[in-house]
Amino acid sequence: MTAKISVSNQKGGVGKTTIAINLCSALTKKENDVLFVDLDPQGHGTEGVGLESKYTSDEGNLSEVLLDLEELERINDLVVEGREFDVIPSNVDMFNLEPQLITAVRNKERLSMALDQLECSYDYILIDCPPHLGNLTDNALLASKNILIPALAEGTSVRALEILLDQITTLERAYETEIKKLAVVANRVNPNNQAKEMMDWFNKAFKDRVPIFEVRKRVALQRAWSAGVSIFAHSEKCDMEDKFSEIADYLKEVDYNE
Repeated sequence: MTAKISVSNQKGGVGKTTIAINLCSALTKKENDVLFVDLDPQGHGTEGVGLESKYTSDEGNLSEVLLDLEELERINDLVVEGREFDVIPSNVDMFNLEPQLITAVRNKERLSMALDQLECSYDYILIDCPPHLGNLTDNALLASKNILIPALAEGTSVRALEILLDQITTLERAYETEIKKLAVVANRVNPNNQAKEMMDWFNKAFKDRVPIFEVRKRVALQRAWSAGVSIFAHSEKCDMEDKFSEIADYLKEVDYNE
């Protein structure tokens, strides 16, 4: 069974793309077949895996596939063999996708139906979501039924998480399903008083339900993204490699059939 995981937080700037890319690489290094889906119209994930040319390409893209129920099988044509794992890139056309889906039939289930058409079998599919709530994020959550939540260790994260969790509850009720919260990844953590207070809040709010992982702020992670690779494939070593490996080990232990 393929484990599908959305990496999502409706607040921008939390580093969700960096987390998604590095987890894809960590899972690949543990001998898993992994697909990275860049569902963010901004295309940071596509750039972060070295596929900038795909973002502005006139070739077929995910936007065209999701808009046409007769074209869902074409998702197989979009899969690119990346440097470390397979990728379905974003494209600039996806900026128009959100409003176009509003009146579409089964508009929140298009990604799920498209992923069902994949001919290649993957152990994990990680979906990098847009930094806001809307049809694309709803598509990712319903397609994956699992969410990994990146969040900054600062006060602005509290309200953003509350809004995200409320939206998850709304989807669960509307579609009579369950979207499993897998973990919270506190990202870009600096060892200061504000971060300590937020880590305490994360633990109080989530610890009984999901694990809390802490990724420290490291310039090497940004430089790896700029080079179009994960930290594992970057020339520069970083102590956060062990942290992403730890999160990957946890994801491998999750029972996705529950």
